[in-house]
Amino acid sequence: MILERALKVSDKPIFKLSSGKMSTYYIDLRTITLDPEGGYIIGNLIFNMIKGRNPDAIGGLTLGADPISYATSIISYLNKQPVKPFVVRKEPKGHGTGKQIEGNVKPGEKVFIVEDVVTTAGSSLKAAKVAKDYGLEILGIIALVDREEGGEENIKNEGFDFYPVFKISELLNS
Repeated sequence: MILERALKVSDKPIFKLSSGKMSTYYIDLRTITLDPEGGYIIGNLIFNMIKGRNPDAIGGLTLGADPISYATSIISYLNKQPVKPFVVRKEPKGHGTGKQIEGNVKPGEKVFIVEDVVTTAGSSLKAAKVAKDYGLEILGIIALVDREEGGEENIKNEGFDFYPVFKISELLNS
């Protein structure tokens, strides 16, 4: 599905990344994560990766992590091993309670941070910092695709385990 729908490749660096860097390829995983079949596959895949670690919840920085954590949560429920989804806002809510984490998570619970694509891991590490500051225990960071541009090293340098489902080199060489 990634090769058919999400991966766009060019001979020249025509794709502008969120970092501002130009690239010869772009991965739009929302074409898969926001698809019924894609969500089902991803939910099963991630659930099978994490179930042995008995997490309480899974989530990450909105928007990339949201459909992944929701799909995983539903699959976990169907397998009678519920894992709650949670959302990390980019900024604290400007009204009400001012929360930056949404969901039924409580300090002390064990969680995985999830991300669609990791380049330098800025989004993943931001989500992990917010979650850790809230009192959640981070079991690791999962990415559907690692662009292999320093993200893994940055994650490990912050003391977190990293679990990519795919590395870009595997996809580009398919």
